[in-house]
Amino acid sequence: MTFANPQFLILMIILLPAASIFLWWASRSRREALARLGESALIRRLSASINWRGRRWRSVLWMLAVALLLFAMARPQWGYEEREIEQEGLQVMVALDVSQSMLTEDVKPNRLARAKLEISDLMNQLNGDEIGLALFSGASFVQIPLTSDYNTALSYLDSAGPQVISRPGTVIGEAIRTAMRGFDPELSSQKVLIVMTDGEDRETDPLAAAQEAADAGVLIYTIGFGTPEGEPVPETNELGQVIGYKADENGNPVVSRLDEGTLIAIAQTGNGRYFRATPAGDELAALLNEIDSLQTAQLQSRMERTMIERYQPFLALALLLLILAELIPDRVSVRTRKTLVQRLSRRRRSAVQTISS
Repeated sequence: MTFANPQFLILMIILLPAASIFLWWASRSRREALARLGESALIRRLSASINWRGRRWRSVLWMLAVALLLFAMARPQWGYEEREIEQEGLQVMVALDVSQSMLTEDVKPNRLARAKLEISDLMNQLNGDEIGLALFSGASFVQIPLTSDYNTALSYLDSAGPQVISRPGTVIGEAIRTAMRGFDPELSSQKVLIVMTDGEDRETDPLAAAQEAADAGVLIYTIGFGTPEGEPVPETNELGQVIGYKADENGNPVVSRLDEGTLIAIAQTGNGRYFRATPAGDELAALLNEIDSLQTAQLQSRMERTMIERYQPFLALALLLLILAELIPDRVSVRTRKTLVQRLSRRRRSAVQTISS
């Protein structure tokens, strides 16, 4: 047996002894208060109708009901049940640019931080779709394989930054090919690739990679971060603090600009759409509308084994005891009490006579 909420067992161990001591003290105080009211014979006559035994039983039933209620709230579990779960959705891979230029602050707080925020929002709004993450700058790799465990994916997303890839540059073409290797070819579900970057790539041919993806049935959506005017590229220390700005060999600041032409061409080649990141984040809503319209297929079918909840009988018994406790009368008629006393007296006398004979 296991408990889903064992803290209620601790509460029961603490509460029940304390409640028992309190009830004992309250009963004793009540009797002492009655004794101080006047002569004992008069007090006995006035309190003859009180159902003292019933009150004790009511307290016992209350205590048992509270114990069972706390036990039920601890959610006892034993035994297992298995059920088949079929998950339907899309395969979504996100290729995130983590190059130094993504730290440019023409998008607040900076391009990379804004892109990571949009990925987080995307995960929060996906419904059953599997998502993976590929990082790239001068090289690329899959950081998060396809998963429906969004919380774990978000924990890995936090560490994405220029420091994870030592090689400088931006290789969008290679990133597209790397992200494609993250898809599961055995599944028939639609494959979607979302490229988040500022579009600057002077090392690869992203259009050729986009065509390869399109030929494989992958839809490519691009989101551009930055402005066409651009801003200087900051340099940071190990703590991520800006310590200056990059300069070329002539000492002039290096300005990073959004290359929308390249990103539009990639999206068109990949049969998708291009979105420009805006302060209001409207592009994410538009992207989700696009994704929702795509056909879904079964991603996986798996057997899930879960423990069986067993709190129901304890809860039902606790409610029954509370009802029984409330049915016990607080007082009984004096005539009934006298009749009971007389019967008990006759039984005692009969038992004594039997023993004597």
